[in-house]
Amino acid sequence: MTSRTLFVASRNLLRNRTRLGLSVAGVALAVTLVVLLSGLRGGMYRQVGLYQEHMPGSIVVAQQGVGNLLATTSLLPAGTDEAVQRIDGVARVTPVLAQFAILDLHGRKQPVYLIGYETERGGGPWFLSEGRVPAADDEAVFDRVLASRHGMHVGDRFSLLGRTFTLVGLSRGTSSFVVDYLFVRKGALEGLLSVSPGTASFLFVEPARGSSDVALLGRLRDVPGTNSLSKRQMIANDEALMGKLFNAPILLMVTIAFFVGTLVVGLVIYTAAVERRREYGVLKAIGAENRTLYLLVATQALVTTLVGAALGVLLAAGAGQLIMALRPQFLVVVEATTVAASLGSGLLIAVLASIAPAWLIARLAPADVFRG
Repeated sequence: MTSRTLFVASRNLLRNRTRLGLSVAGVALAVTLVVLLSGLRGGMYRQVGLYQEHMPGSIVVAQQGVGNLLATTSLLPAGTDEAVQRIDGVARVTPVLAQFAILDLHGRKQPVYLIGYETERGGGPWFLSEGRVPAADDEAVFDRVLASRHGMHVGDRFSLLGRTFTLVGLSRGTSSFVVDYLFVRKGALEGLLSVSPGTASFLFVEPARGSSDVALLGRLRDVPGTNSLSKRQMIANDEALMGKLFNAPILLMVTIAFFVGTLVVGLVIYTAAVERRREYGVLKAIGAENRTLYLLVATQALVTTLVGAALGVLLAAGAGQLIMALRPQFLVVVEATTVAASLGSGLLIAVLASIAPAWLIARLAPADVFRG
């Protein structure tokens, strides 16, 4: 691309500033949608594994046949905890009891993921913004975002599975678009679910120093009725499940946005080529090659899409911050790879948008401009 080609292309675009503005805005809105949806998807994946990432250890023991945390119910009978602790190479075991439940908060149904844990062994909230951890079997901790949505404060009482609990603490980072966590003492949840003391859903296992995850996984798989896998694999399984639910609609919306951007730029450049058909004909008549004219058209499309794409990335970043401020349960992660992919999409839009104008120029006969 020469400086002369860029100069001519810029002049052609600036002759009709309104149309140029509409074209840039169309691309910007399309890229904003693409980046924002990708950011929401990335945030959703990050939130899915947030609880497990804050748990101790690198291995998870679940019920046989269970491979993820969020989609299925896992129950390990009493005694499994002790059996795992006796295995060579185990330094620490953190048992938790987990179960989905529906709360009725001020007449509104609220799904939550109950975590019953032993405060002295871990498994509960990793950061409290207010209050304290449960010290009795009728106390609980909410995420602060969940509490805010329902107007609840430390000291308020609520009903959980037929029993009354007092909210004694507010956690941070435990609310998401996918699920909100609610923490109680493990003994309390055992009573609510009518299971034997010592029953657990998952065991987070920390290998002893010098013991490899691979070797320890092999020994843990000998524990009857259990399925042992790395924490990273468990998180990946949950992410794959979320992908099955949300990837298709997100991909559909991203594809629509991409084609809208392509059509907007293509229509603008094609219209400009039709309006300047005579000028292109004159250039061909005095010896300009088709290749030069193609480059001119492509440059116009490239300038329009790159400006629109850059503006779209900025709009998406601002919109993401606004969404997280208004709806903290949503996490928008705009990563460098997403920005690079969006700019790459802009280049592809420019190429596709140049096809129709280039076809018009290729069919243009120089003699036609002198007729009539």
